[in-house]
Amino acid sequence: MVKKPEHLASANACAFQERSVVAAYRYRPPYPAETFAILADLVRGEPRTILDAGCGTGNIARRLVGHAERVDAVALSLSMIEEGKQLPEGDHPRLCWLHGRVEDVVLKPPYALITAGESIHWMDWQIVLPRFRALLRPGSFLAIIEQNISPSPWELLGEIVSRYRADGGYQPFDMVKAREQHCLLRLVGERKTAPIPFTQTIDECIESYHSRSGFSRERLGPTRAEAFTREAGAYLQQRSPDGMVSFQVSGVIQWGIPGTC
Repeated sequence: MVKKPEHLASANACAFQERSVVAAYRYRPPYPAETFAILADLVRGEPRTILDAGCGTGNIARRLVGHAERVDAVALSLSMIEEGKQLPEGDHPRLCWLHGRVEDVVLKPPYALITAGESIHWMDWQIVLPRFRALLRPGSFLAIIEQNISPSPWELLGEIVSRYRADGGYQPFDMVKAREQHCLLRLVGERKTAPIPFTQTIDECIESYHSRSGFSRERLGPTRAEAFTREAGAYLQQRSPDGMVSFQVSGVIQWGIPGTC
């Protein structure tokens, strides 16, 4: 298996344990509801148990509890779990929050489906992919979920992004390219949801950047964080005089057998 890019190293993943990142996470665009209908259809066999790996605040796990007998939601960040428990369905009796690294946390297989969102970027692929294969019931899948956001956060602010980001020159993660080059999974199927509109205030939009590893307030420091907020706000105000920023958001789901080509 090919080594993953350096900008996806665990040092950058640690940002998601920072309080400011957790607080800002709610301002990211949501997954379209169609995403969860697709995932529910991918559950194979009984019992209908799902593992959501690298769950964050449970944006996937919390929406799947109505389709499963149990959802195990694993996050490295205890702050993310604490936040997720306060959100809708966060205290659902079929949702089991687990604190630890998905590479070695104690789990209760077999699973009828394993899901992973953007968090799969940060995992140790050489450990988790063989583990996922062992955790899955025969005939079940790993589903990787991404968002297509238009305009993308990396384009919306132009060159402001590259001047301020603090994560060593991170490039947007290309799931298709990674799947082919790093053997993330043997693809069985892929679907893209219909786009949904998503609108937020300029302040909310800027706050969503602070939920990303390269823009955490802890990493930028108070002076640069304030300068980024001020410059990004002025730029967006010129583009959106009404104070609102609009996006189109689609979900992209790829599923297959993990760690094989």
